[in-house]
Amino acid sequence: MQHFTMNNGADIPALGFGVFQMTSKEVEEHLPQAIAAGYTHIDTANAYFNEVAVGRAVKASGAKREDLFVTTKLFPQSYPYEQCARDIDATLERLDMDYIDLLLFHQPYGDYVSGWKAMEEAVAAGKVKSIGLSNFPVHKIRQILDVADITPAVLQVEINPYWNQHALKSELADLNLVFEGWYPLGHGDQTLLAEPVFARLADKYGKTAAQIILRWHLQEGNVTFPKTCDPQHIKDNIDIFDFALADDEMAEINALPQRPYYTVPEEAPDFVLRHNDYSQQV
Repeated sequence: MQHFTMNNGADIPALGFGVFQMTSKEVEEHLPQAIAAGYTHIDTANAYFNEVAVGRAVKASGAKREDLFVTTKLFPQSYPYEQCARDIDATLERLDMDYIDLLLFHQPYGDYVSGWKAMEEAVAAGKVKSIGLSNFPVHKIRQILDVADITPAVLQVEINPYWNQHALKSELADLNLVFEGWYPLGHGDQTLLAEPVFARLADKYGKTAAQIILRWHLQEGNVTFPKTCDPQHIKDNIDIFDFALADDEMAEINALPQRPYYTVPEEAPDFVLRHNDYSQQV
């Protein structure tokens, strides 16, 4: 497994297993398969409602906790300072773990400025190793930086060959962030997977189009979590470390027309505002 180094000096595995939209049953079935296949990074969230299952699956896998890198995320209802501290403890209890490797603010709404101090205190207490943000635009990141003692280590946003985020990376270059990409394969968009450049490179390297895209991410410096419940795809997605794309091939991929699949709105949409009781997990 390849690793990237975050701005706090800690390493983060470049490829992970994402459990977005997985039921608890699916997590408990497929996460141990992923760990057995060599995945060491797990990406979940309060709002995925499967943290309890992640904790059980990790124990069932037989893997040592220190050999894994576990990421989870807090939703905006958790951001106010005092609530944030309580909800970090609740998250640890659901995961049945002593610490979280990476904790992110999941959505750019609510009282994220005061909550950031609670995130920093969790780091000082050893409950969380690294902290970062998900879906935050530049101006909201700068609001946090105005009060931060710890610079966010990670920014998780949409990244794929149709939305390579080069402009955002350039604008935030001073922070030395690690970027994580959701929708890394275009959320299963067959138009993306069928782009001629991927068919040609897949034939050249003896890989699938998805593997070519994941290799592109790796060479772009992106952490990714391709989500699948297919045991063969679990194995295929991690089989990207035995070849490398040439510079001109990377440039050809980066020349694809750019458009996001989803634009994060400035104001919170209804699904974010809806109260969620994250304790109700099985």
